[in-house]
Amino acid sequence: MNTVNLPDGVVVDLETTGLHVRSDRIIEIGALRLRGGKVTDTLSVLIDPGFPITEHITDLTGITPQMLRGKEKFAECADRVLSFLGEDPLIGHRITTDYAFLKKAFVDAYPKGFVFERTGIDTLKLARTFLPADEKKNLSAACNHYGLTFPPHRAMEDAKATLFLLEKLWEEFGEKNPEAFAPKPLRYAVKRDTPIMKKQIDQIERLIMEKGIILDFDPSGMTKSSASRLIDQIRSGQYDKDKES
Repeated sequence: MNTVNLPDGVVVDLETTGLHVRSDRIIEIGALRLRGGKVTDTLSVLIDPGFPITEHITDLTGITPQMLRGKEKFAECADRVLSFLGEDPLIGHRITTDYAFLKKAFVDAYPKGFVFERTGIDTLKLARTFLPADEKKNLSAACNHYGLTFPPHRAMEDAKATLFLLEKLWEEFGEKNPEAFAPKPLRYAVKRDTPIMKKQIDQIERLIMEKGIILDFDPSGMTKSSASRLIDQIRSGQYDKDKES
């Protein structure tokens, strides 16, 4: 397989508490540094999002609340993650979503004025460009096209699968279409999160008394958006359900 001409970059995959960049958080990062078509370093990090993950996310990823308990918050591992990513292009399947989560997390972790602008290569876009139109293009299906099956929805396994897909697409289409594999600017307009409001703290305190809930963390350290999510979980009964699981 001739992958020596693949662009250098970092293949990255994230697991998150949900799909909403503003209110959800990263819980796992898997990344592979690619140099000359070869993996030269790896990064795998579990991250405490600062609020309980739902049963649905546990079912989807296999990541349990117990696995995240005591792990670093993103702000505590941000320097390490940023150092690993460097200035490299980011490579991923639907990389625009992972980039948005990373940019939001970095902006919240660092002082005002911090800039995180990168280029990227999207294997989803490549699959849509080159693979048969009647086939699904999610990561599992695209890898299946080339004979690879893998356990999805853990960050490192998905990052490895993404690299496999990139190599296969490059081997088949890269020599004739190198411009399609060139890194393109990634764009996401991020808004810095704000701390939890006093009225939200009062709401949470009132709700946990009404529901008879004991929180195993201090909500005063939450952000405004994550506090809103917790309030919704408690009101709907989802928080109790998740804790029992």
